[in-house]
Parts: sequence; structure tokens; C-alpha cells
Amino acid sequence: MADKFISAAEAAALIPDNITLATGGFIGIGFAEALAKAIEQRFLETGSPNNLTLFYAAGQGDAKTRGLNHFGHAGMVKRVIGGHWGLAPKLGELAISNQIEAYNLPQGVICHMFRDIAAGKPGTLTHVGLHTFVDPRVEGGRINERSTEPRVELLQVAGKDYLFYPALPLQVALLRGTTADEHGNISMEREALPLEALSIAQAVHNSGGKVFVQVERRTESHSLTPDRIRIPGILVDHVILSAPEDHPQTFAEQYNPTYTGELRSSPGDSLKAPLDARKIIGRRALLELKSGATVNLGIGMPEMVAIVAGEENRLSEITLTVEPGGIGGQPASGLSFGAVSNPVSIIDQPAQFDFYDGGGLDQAFLGLAETCPEGHVNVSRFGNKLAGAGGFINITQNTRDLYFLGTFTSGNQLLEVSDGALRITQSGPMKKFRTQVQQITFNGRYAMQRGQRVTFITERAVFRLTSDGLMLTEIAPGVSLQRDILDQMEFEPLISPELAEMDAQLFRDEPMFCNKPHIPAVSDDAVLRTECTNGKNLEENDSQPRQG
Repeated sequence: MADKFISAAEAAALIPDNITLATGGFIGIGFAEALAKAIEQRFLETGSPNNLTLFYAAGQGDAKTRGLNHFGHAGMVKRVIGGHWGLAPKLGELAISNQIEAYNLPQGVICHMFRDIAAGKPGTLTHVGLHTFVDPRVEGGRINERSTEPRVELLQVAGKDYLFYPALPLQVALLRGTTADEHGNISMEREALPLEALSIAQAVHNSGGKVFVQVERRTESHSLTPDRIRIPGILVDHVILSAPEDHPQTFAEQYNPTYTGELRSSPGDSLKAPLDARKIIGRRALLELKSGATVNLGIGMPEMVAIVAGEENRLSEITLTVEPGGIGGQPASGLSFGAVSNPVSIIDQPAQFDFYDGGGLDQAFLGLAETCPEGHVNVSRFGNKLAGAGGFINITQNTRDLYFLGTFTSGNQLLEVSDGALRITQSGPMKKFRTQVQQITFNGRYAMQRGQRVTFITERAVFRLTSDGLMLTEIAPGVSLQRDILDQMEFEPLISPELAEMDAQLFRDEPMFCNKPHIPAVSDDAVLRTECTNGKNLEENDSQPRQG
């Protein structure tokens, strides 16, 4: 048998021009950095490989130079189809300047496309993306004028609307693992996530392409049980041994043993977060958590929910999940987002999106960039700034109880938190509550038609989405309704006749749950919020029937 082990430079020399290349990874987890660097170097020295089509699911990069930013050169790629763009600004610049064809499709859809391509199916049929910018009746996922080829079709099946995402052949895969044996069998014992690596390897192999896998070590024969092999050698064409600096577990940490189950961390290992706008929002979101709930936390502001839940010793009462496959434990933040400390289990990313798309989540907490009177949310496109949807569309279209978290205004704002109250010294210069969003990543009207419950949580106000529009239900103690809320919005919201103050305990720099009161079960008909023993109880009825 020919030796499958080659150098990164030798692997780069085998990448042809004009092919479709699929990459695995989630931010920095599972991304083949050594291979990407070698391919970039070859292009800069020789002009090849060029005219590539790049196909990937999750965002892969550090928002600077690593990850998919290695492909951000004019002429190197001609087309990019991706789930998230914000971490690869060099690719985003090419898309915004109309130098390449560019598409943004839901992350979970692309994960499933890999699996469907592997199975020889014509494409992926799903409800995910209806009535968002991905819908061909809206933008069809196109990012610029140069992108004219349809990537999404509207179909009717059994009288219902669905979206069809056509398959495309894949010629090269860039993947990553931990250990490879002489036959190319790949284990991932030091990887934070397996992601969609198996699906990509199967898709590329069955398309007649070549699968390249970067690893950190080589063995003659695996001592692990066969079920620990995540990519079998029959799918692997070449293996590349990487230097440690090009094989970090995440783009923030070289190796954290709590992500793999090698060690366990304790709640006391985390530093206490300062009492700022982010923490206030995370605390208010924590009051919405229901005991026994299976929950998704998005990237950015929602990460604070996990931090606050850890501070308040609440992690054991819920099951947190993240879309790349982690279940249980405490999700990491920043450039380690996607990894999980003390996970209960870790599954492949396509399987996680099966669970999400089928309605498996009880609650989801996502970021809020901008919204409008109808409750539409945009997190994907802001003028010339391209973020992308990531898993946002999959999650928001398939979870009954949704919470959008964000500061009330964007930019520098000055707040004072003291004595159980909030004072706004200066609001940010940019309004988030706008008359119209720039792009529809989440459709509020469609959510109301489907019976979803939608809440918007900021540091100074809480809103609920109703069939008549966005309704203000709570304001922070110490905040002026007119000056700090209404004057900072581009539209007049509905105001609840039972407008309430946010819990004063949110604005005190001490534990919220002194006596650790009961959190209502996910099946309860009411959400019970309880302060410390010297506080009061607030009860809010939930009369809507559960979906599914």
C-alpha cells in the first residue's frame, strides 16, 4: 500500500484549478490550518490553485488572518457558498466588492447537503429558510449582483412550501483529526468536536474527489476501539502531519482537556463576570430558563447566559447545547465558542441540526443586531458588513420559545448600575429598533403564524412579539421611558397596559438566587421568577399551546 502521509506543501501541489473544495471546521475547531496556509502560499508563489469554488457550513476563521481568510485573494476563488462569513473578512471583502460569486445559505442546510451529496441525492429538501433572505422569493441567498446562478428553489410537496437546495459535486476535502494510523484511519480524541467531517469525507469520496486530513500525530496501529475512528481510512487519500502551532484545539486555546472529557472543571474555575450591560442581559435571560429544558445558546451575547448560569449554579437544571454538536456542560465563549466544558455527549453537527430542525429544542437564546415593528430580526447583513446567518435560521425557525438578546443601542453607551437600578448616561449612536431591517434573517410574522413565542431582552427593556407587533412589557428601574427607550427607537412600540419594572435583583452585584428557588419545569404552564428571600414572586401565565 502506498504511503498516505505527505507534507502540507505536497498536498497543496495536488489541488487543481477550477474545482470545488469543501472545508470542515467551526471557528478554529477542526479547521485544517496547516493545509490552508500551504495552499495560500502556493497560490501567492505560482497563481495556482485558482478559480476555486469554496463550500463550507460554519464560520471558519478568527476575523483576521486565519481559517478561510487564507483563501481571500482575488483570483484564488471564483465562488463561495458558505453558512457564515463574519469570521473571514477577506472573503467578505471580495463578495461585497463583487469580485466573486457569493452565497449565504443556512449552516444546518449545508451540513445536510454534505450528507445528501454523499448519498447521491439530487439535493436537500427542507422548510428551513422560508420567508427569510434565503427564500428565492426574497434574495435566494445571493450576496451580490454577480451571483446569478440559482442556489435555492421553491417547491410544493403535499400542498406545503419547501425549499430545495441542489447538490453540487465536490472534488477536494480539507479536514482535521488527531491521530492517523498507517491506513489513514482517523481518530479525534483531542478534537473538541467531530463536526461534519465524516459527511464531507463521504461526499467528496463518492463524488470521485480527494480527501486530505491534517492530524497532529501518527501511529502504526490505533489502540482505540473501532467506534472511536471518526473517518475510516477507506475515505482518506492523504494525511498531513501538522506542527502544533497550526493545530490548536481552538483559535483561543492550544488544548483544554475539559472539552474532551479528559478532565472536569468545577463551577469555581470560572471568573465572575463584571456587572455590565452584557451581564444584566444574561441575568434577565436566565430568569426565562425552565427546569429540564433543552436549550441552544448562540454566539456573542447569548454566551453570557452560560456564564451567569454557572455563577448561579443553574447549569445542572437545564441542558445547554450548541449547534456544532455539544450537549450538556458549559459552552465556551469567544474564539473557543463551539467547544463545551464537561459535555454530557458530543454528536456530529448534521445530527445536531436534525435534532434542531425537528423541533427538539425547548428554548433558544440568540443575538439581536436589529429589529423592526413586525419583529423581523437581522443578524446577517449590515450595508457593506457581511456577517452571514450561520445556524441562526435553522434554530429560530424550529424552536417554540425564542429569545433575542442584545444591548438596546449599538456603539459606545455609558451606563451606571447601582442600588438595584440602571441609569443611562449616554445611549449608543446607532438604533437597533428600526422601522425596517436591512435583511430578514428571522421573519416575525411567519413566527406568529406558526405559534412561536418571541421575546426581546435588552439591558433596559423587554419586549414580547404579538400578532399586532412588538410590545414593550418591562423597563429597568431608574430608566426613563421616554428619553431612554422611546426616543432611542425609530418606531413607537405597543406598550403593555401592565408595563412592569425589571427585577431589581438584576442590577445588584450579588447572587440573584440566595436560596436557590425552584425553576419551573419546561412543561409548566407558567414561568415563575423568584428573587431572594426578601423579594417578591412574579408569575406570568403562558396560555399558548406547545408546538409538536
